[in-house]
Amino acid sequence: MSNEYDVVIVGGGIAGGALATVLARSGVAVVVLERDLMPTDKVRGEYMAPWGVVELKRLGLLDPLLAAGGAFCRRSIPYDENLPGDAALPFALDLSKVRPEVPGPFCMSHPSMCATLAAAAERAGATWLRGVEEIEVAVGSPPAIAFSHDGTQMKWRPRLVIGADGQHSRVRRQLAFPVLADPPHNLVGGMLVEGVPDWPAETQVIGTEGRTHFLVFPLGGDRVRLYLCYDFADKAPYVGPRRQENLIAAFAGLSCLPYARSIAQARPIGPFNSFSNEDHWIEDPTAPGVVLVGDAAGHNDPIIGQGLSIALRDVRLVSEAILAGGRDQPSFRPYVEERLELMRRLRITARLSATLKAEYGEEVRLRRRRAGHRVRVNKMLTPGPAALIGPEMLPPAAFEQSTLDALLA
Repeated sequence: MSNEYDVVIVGGGIAGGALATVLARSGVAVVVLERDLMPTDKVRGEYMAPWGVVELKRLGLLDPLLAAGGAFCRRSIPYDENLPGDAALPFALDLSKVRPEVPGPFCMSHPSMCATLAAAAERAGATWLRGVEEIEVAVGSPPAIAFSHDGTQMKWRPRLVIGADGQHSRVRRQLAFPVLADPPHNLVGGMLVEGVPDWPAETQVIGTEGRTHFLVFPLGGDRVRLYLCYDFADKAPYVGPRRQENLIAAFAGLSCLPYARSIAQARPIGPFNSFSNEDHWIEDPTAPGVVLVGDAAGHNDPIIGQGLSIALRDVRLVSEAILAGGRDQPSFRPYVEERLELMRRLRITARLSATLKAEYGEEVRLRRRRAGHRVRVNKMLTPGPAALIGPEMLPPAAFEQSTLDALLA
């Protein structure tokens, strides 16, 4: 069995499942090693920006996810303390026009997405091993990977090992990839709820009021995902046994959001988890015989929701290199270079978003209002659209410090 597989993927999440499906469809002998017996709610990884949906479509993976219950957001309303209630409606964004190739951002529960991609990979001929433990990877040509499965110790020497095992990647830590990071900006907490039938279908909301930045995404039927971004100093209500009730109460108390009363009646149907929001990146996520993809290769600040889109771009670039015959480290140089610039641009975009939306107080509110006017009315250049249309679609000047200074002046 040691020589049976050409590619071993560690991690069966979105990146691992998508990559396994694409490779197996093209006849590559691929196996996925997954720790969990079934996908779990990770309280993130459920929103895909339009540019990520374009990648999903290019990979031939959109249709199975739609068939499994995924849905599009076609409208974004900027309810905010500066634009409360009906005042926000003239500034609603038609998300179906952001990238004409797709109807808008795509939303689907993380466990369902993982399960659907795993099933697609297995149908295409990939092998999927669940309950894998004690994974050990060594670089080389070829690399080596050892693990335990069903009480049996295995050791293989495939041609390529791909680390797709998330933000806390075991592969990355074992091989001591150097990780760079921004200081944490604040905390983001999220929870899946049901019992919100009044929430308008295909509508997302992103805004700020008081000392919270809030996000709401529909997940079909009467279910929505609630996210709240708050300062470290304000974390007390969101720890301990009442954190779920306190999250719902925070949304119920938003005066700028017309659907606050509906959310007040919501019922939690998933865990509440919070995490700090900052960027982590690796300048070169490759080593001899090993490539990292998705969050294992570094992740963007989740405040702009780019994780799935980045993962799918990674899948396309890495799969193209593999299907062209690449297995050695130089074959993935185009992936390394494109990802480095992509992450740089998204890092700038996320920093701006955190500065405008997740800092609080009267002066910050006025700064946000000035910046919003400059973008909406004066059509001032901003990196903001990168989070929707893709960072490569904007001119380099959008990411220069002088552009940010003018916007925030």
